[in-house]
Amino acid sequence: MPPSRPLPGHRAVTALGDPEATPDPSWVASLTGASRAQVARLFAEVDRKTPVERAIRRRHEEGGREGYAQIRAPLELYALTRLLRPQHVVETGVSSGVSSAHFLMALRTNRRGRLHSIDLPLVQRQPVLHPEESPVAVPPGRSSGWAVPEPLWKGWDLRIGATQVELPRLLGELPQIDLFLHDDLHTPAHLAWELSAIRPLLRPGSVVLADNTQWTGASFAEFARTLGVTPRARGTTDLMGLRVP
Repeated sequence: MPPSRPLPGHRAVTALGDPEATPDPSWVASLTGASRAQVARLFAEVDRKTPVERAIRRRHEEGGREGYAQIRAPLELYALTRLLRPQHVVETGVSSGVSSAHFLMALRTNRRGRLHSIDLPLVQRQPVLHPEESPVAVPPGRSSGWAVPEPLWKGWDLRIGATQVELPRLLGELPQIDLFLHDDLHTPAHLAWELSAIRPLLRPGSVVLADNTQWTGASFAEFARTLGVTPRARGTTDLMGLRVP
């Protein structure tokens, strides 16, 4: 019996070094209306970008974060960006930049759109990360997005500062938001504030994502209810998404 072929995205996940990042095509399909076959083709597309994934992994290892990933759905972020073809992607929370890198890869492939990222980095206190410190702390001598390969930096709008200050400034500059990811301060009040702030700029068909919703209570579900939509969880994780009707 011939050996089974690896699933689409397997090579990219292996190169990135995070087995928990195995992609979920059903989740992307539920948020976009694309078929699972279409989504699988996009995961296979990332398989052809393994040099970028290896570069991210190498930077993590150099920073003392072997096997670390900021978000467990990097390939899904790539696929969502390819399918939605957004003009403006906004993310709050960057850390090493795993999510940022995959947004940027997809935007570059789309040949359109821009990523706007906001981050207030938590700086690691010692040369080696202490067990009591947050794993998202930035290693000494580095800054937000430190694992994003340099070829992806062109056109990236990275803003360093508190979201409460930087997000209103950014929203005053944008005509619309097509794809949004919350991944910074995970409290019910803060997530509710971010969602309320971006709502006027969400165009019909845009997608809103929130990670670590186990810490943000019912904020995301309540926002979905005001839009009249059902939030979609990525498998058994607490990464949630919805599509604006």
